[in-house]
Amino acid sequence: MFERTLFYKTIASPIGQLRLISGDKGLCAILFKDGQNTRLSFEGTLEKDDGHVILVKAEKQLNEYFAKKRKAFDVKLDLRGTIFQQMAWKQLQQIPYGTTISYSEQAKRVGDIKKARAVGMANGRNPIPIIVPCHRVIGESGKLTGYAGGLDIKQYLLAHENVAVAAA
Repeated sequence: MFERTLFYKTIASPIGQLRLISGDKGLCAILFKDGQNTRLSFEGTLEKDDGHVILVKAEKQLNEYFAKKRKAFDVKLDLRGTIFQQMAWKQLQQIPYGTTISYSEQAKRVGDIKKARAVGMANGRNPIPIIVPCHRVIGESGKLTGYAGGLDIKQYLLAHENVAVAAA
């Protein structure tokens, strides 16, 4: 359960408006298209706060990433999910900038190569895309597969990191 009051800031990026959401424990979410059509739900109050220290740091690091001046993030995160989701998201954070792995490889790293579909579902519920880089996971054949922000954004992020992949 998230804190009763969360704070948000909307920023411009090369992939469109992003809504950053944080509590005092860390960044909780990055929503594409200013939060439209998200599967995440928050209980309590959501207040705009352009000066919130975690949101300001996240914005700075994202701007550096898009300017190709940052390859890793160190903003404080507050990831909430099931134990399996947490394990999948932890593995996402281990994928180096500019590289990709398959869903089955991620499942293997989580501990069960047979759970590639479950890993894909966990990645689909990743609340902090880009910083927790689910865009770096592709199909076994090397083709792009689903992405919450859309395959065009996934393709952009991978091209931004100089990764060539086959279209879906």
